[in-house]
Amino acid sequence: APVAPISYATPLTGADPAGQPTPEPTPPAPTPAPTPGAGTPPSSSTPAGPADPELAAAISAARELRQSTDPVVQEAAIAQLDCAAQDPLRGYDDPTLPLVACNQDGTEKYVLGPVFLEGTQIDTAQAQQNTQGVGWVISLTFKSEGAAIWGEYTTQNVGKNAAFVLDGEVVSAPTINGPIFGTTEISGRFNQESAQQLAGVLRYGSLPLSFESSEAQTVSATLGLASLEAGLIAGGVGLLLVFIYCLIYYRVLGLLTILSLILSGLVVYAVLVLLGRWIGFTLDLAGVAGFIVAIGITADSFVIFFERLKDEVREGRTFRSAVPRGWVRARRTILSADAVSFLASAVLYLLAVGQVKGFAFTLGLSTVLDLIVVFLVTHPLVALASNSRVFGSPAMSGLGSMARIGAERKRAAATAGASKGA
Repeated sequence: APVAPISYATPLTGADPAGQPTPEPTPPAPTPAPTPGAGTPPSSSTPAGPADPELAAAISAARELRQSTDPVVQEAAIAQLDCAAQDPLRGYDDPTLPLVACNQDGTEKYVLGPVFLEGTQIDTAQAQQNTQGVGWVISLTFKSEGAAIWGEYTTQNVGKNAAFVLDGEVVSAPTINGPIFGTTEISGRFNQESAQQLAGVLRYGSLPLSFESSEAQTVSATLGLASLEAGLIAGGVGLLLVFIYCLIYYRVLGLLTILSLILSGLVVYAVLVLLGRWIGFTLDLAGVAGFIVAIGITADSFVIFFERLKDEVREGRTFRSAVPRGWVRARRTILSADAVSFLASAVLYLLAVGQVKGFAFTLGLSTVLDLIVVFLVTHPLVALASNSRVFGSPAMSGLGSMARIGAERKRAAATAGASKGA
């Protein structure tokens, strides 16, 4: 919702330009008269009404009742106003007219005069300890134009109140104790938490922000659970097919691939759980999709490494001697491929909105963890397998056909060398 201007002229709580704490004021009478505005009228116009005809009718009726200049109608508006109900005028009130409104706690009602100073004129608002007494105060400064308007208004309204209003609700109503042409100090019965909260409202509520909904989805609990289960089943089926293919095509190396994929999945899951506890991250459907895609990226790293091993064995080297040479050649390709994937997910995360961010985050995270698993787990496991007589044999390693080709090439090279020497 758009941030409303922070300021109406009306009765509310302690502002002391001398820095002395002021006691909590007596609550205003049930039907206070509107305080006249001062200074240059704001340039803001009445917000456009909503497209919903029922809401537009409710806003129109609320304006006629709660923004009337007739004191009799204002008394009726105060009597009828329900501070606990949703306010149809939230963001739709006319700042050039009086307004009957509640405070944020819903415990008091006010008749506010027209806006005399926009909240965008607030420069700083800081909570600090009271140097002249106990408790906390809020130090408030205005921009040059706002400071002139504020000084003129406080000069003409000493002893009265000035309300700070955000989204049609009074957040503070300090009593003006004297003309203020410098820093304004709001004092009262503030503790550290309440002072910081009010300072934050004044500081950030003064920003001319407007938020538009870019995406909104409503999914029932049953549909969401069914979709999540379907995504996990699809990922499980795909992972099973990868396992079967690796066992048939790579044998022992395929078994190492399966172990590495399982470990990679456990590491990703552990990191997601930790992120959920640390920053409240939740794995949605798009994140599950990114996780499934990352399985393919991880398996691709293993394929690159194993195919390099096959190239080395095809050239006549043993499995044991092929591992270090194949790893040196494969890791450059793996690093390049994962770097491109990570950059793509980072750009997607920065530019996208909504669920696409979850997909990009999970994909990028899985890509980084893929490098950790390949470098710290897969490569050492393959090196250990190559040193084993059982797992290093061509029949068990799945490199038997490549070993035969390498042996034939070595014999052909030896025959050619012998013929040339003869």
